[in-house]
Amino acid sequence: MNNTVLITGAAGLIGSHLCQVKLAQGCRVVGIDNFNDYYSPKQKRANVADFVNHEAFTLCETDIRDTDAVNAIFETHKPKAVAHLAAMANVRYSIGRTPLYSDVNITGSVNLLEAAHKAGTGVFAFASTSSIYGKTQQLPFIETDPCNLPLSAYPASKKAVELLGYTYHNLHGMNFTALRFFSVYGPRARPDMMPFMVTDRIARGDTITLFDAGDMKRDWTYVDDIVSGVSAAMDTPLGYEIINLGRGEPVLMKDFVTIVEELVGKKAVLDTPPAPASEPKITFANVDKARKLLGYAPQTAIADGLEKLWAWYQQQYMG
Repeated sequence: MNNTVLITGAAGLIGSHLCQVKLAQGCRVVGIDNFNDYYSPKQKRANVADFVNHEAFTLCETDIRDTDAVNAIFETHKPKAVAHLAAMANVRYSIGRTPLYSDVNITGSVNLLEAAHKAGTGVFAFASTSSIYGKTQQLPFIETDPCNLPLSAYPASKKAVELLGYTYHNLHGMNFTALRFFSVYGPRARPDMMPFMVTDRIARGDTITLFDAGDMKRDWTYVDDIVSGVSAAMDTPLGYEIINLGRGEPVLMKDFVTIVEELVGKKAVLDTPPAPASEPKITFANVDKARKLLGYAPQTAIADGLEKLWAWYQQQYMG
């Protein structure tokens, strides 16, 4: 029986945790990552250190834009399921970098879709984003929202791949599930993600930029909860679906900062400019569909998750 799965972005926050879950389930795991320098390759190496030598794990240091390399990986390993997590991320960083985001996130994804189709891969789970919803008036965010007004190149590129996923479902019968992640955080976080930045800057006494004085809300979702949803999606052929993965409990940013202040034992130094046009006032997931189709049930409250992030941060950055 084929129990091989392929995970792109395997050295990232979500990818590295997902690799460990799938290895624990007895899968053979093929991980793709190009260890680029968008953030520290050293941190990415640390993220995979616990399992990189596992007998059932194969690491392919490959750029998803390399068509020949991607095709060769699929031809060799013939994965039964794919979790495509690799991408250029970060809404703000994408501003002014549309060609780069289109190249990595769209062209790279098409390479993977095409290779998965040719290899007969059963399920393709795609990491999409809650930022696709933009400044929607529909609360909580629900998958039936048209989402046709992305605020930057990052969500626009993710929307494009959701549409291409339907093309592969329609033409080739591919099981394609787009998973819209809501503000993921936890140990192994990228340094450009807000939970890491808040923790790091409070610890160092550096200034934190807090838009609208923290009167914005985000639906923070702990990495283990996200991974449980992705893992279930890889195991569940659904035809074509778009599914939110969040916690469903938006938190005011100023309350978020207060929790981190209490963990670190220091007050934050704040700069509070107006929010830029790329930032919605709130993100808020309706997760009814995830509960129904994937048995999704987020477990980790924000205070508990931030405590785990702080423990990891101390270990990694404070010795």
